[in-house]
Amino acid sequence: MHRVGLVVAGDFQIMSCAAVAAFDVANIFAGKPFYKVRVISERGGVVRSSVGVGIETARLSGAYDTLLVAGPTAIAPASKGVLAYLQREAARSRRVASICTGAFVLAEAGILDGRRATTHWLFTRELQARYPKVRVEEDRIFTHDGPVWTSAGMTAGIDLALALVEADLGADLAREVAKGLVVYHRRGGAQGQESALLTMAAKSDRIQTALSYARQNLRSELSVEELAAAAHLSVRQFTRAFRQETGQSPARAVEALRVEVARVMLEEGSHSVEEVADETGFGERERMRRSFVRAYGRPPQAVRRDLRVVRR
Repeated sequence: MHRVGLVVAGDFQIMSCAAVAAFDVANIFAGKPFYKVRVISERGGVVRSSVGVGIETARLSGAYDTLLVAGPTAIAPASKGVLAYLQREAARSRRVASICTGAFVLAEAGILDGRRATTHWLFTRELQARYPKVRVEEDRIFTHDGPVWTSAGMTAGIDLALALVEADLGADLAREVAKGLVVYHRRGGAQGQESALLTMAAKSDRIQTALSYARQNLRSELSVEELAAAAHLSVRQFTRAFRQETGQSPARAVEALRVEVARVMLEEGSHSVEEVADETGFGERERMRRSFVRAYGRPPQAVRRDLRVVRR
């Protein structure tokens, strides 16, 4: 059985518990108890989260296949006991990971020295400033550098946990776990922490509906007429309202959604550039190339090469 230990300290971020739920759900779909999850702390007993919810923990001891470090809501030095435990066990565990600001704990323990890592976007620059030996990647959902994994903030811990499940039990089961959690199948690690939909920040339900429709139907033409119909507005009303709420034209918004999904597909590495262009509605490879150059300053092939280098 694969032992998973979640290390917590006082005022930990409660969303860390959502990440370990992925292992619990994986046991259900695997049809057997593949994972055994235990929450651990320096002294054991009840440890309270930042919202006051307490969780029963076991004392730090024993070896784990996967050690996860929950992120504290406020950045503060970790205790000597926790640091000593992580330094010792990191060498024995198959992999060590952090959720959100848990990266600060791993960095303080020296586990991230010389490695790529990420954390919540609010704290990436602080992480780099405090620990210059860490190669901080500011805009990733999660990173994987050898046996060390780190995730961005909040729900990104679920993406990291799903990636760990996929590494253990395969992509098909990880997809079932995502369905069981009622989340979109895990975002790729290279996806930006701020999604295109979030950046557009539409205020009205009708414009939000049109954007969600576009995200779910990228292979469609997604003309202004089609999007206006999804929003139940005339083309003139829709175009005016869309620009007022998002600050851009519907065509540019659709392009941003297509580029975002295409980049994730390129990261996954199981599709050719032509297949990605077709699946995301670009149709032509050259059309996708122009959009990537506008968005990232590089063509899709260069983005894919960068992602492969990151994986090594």
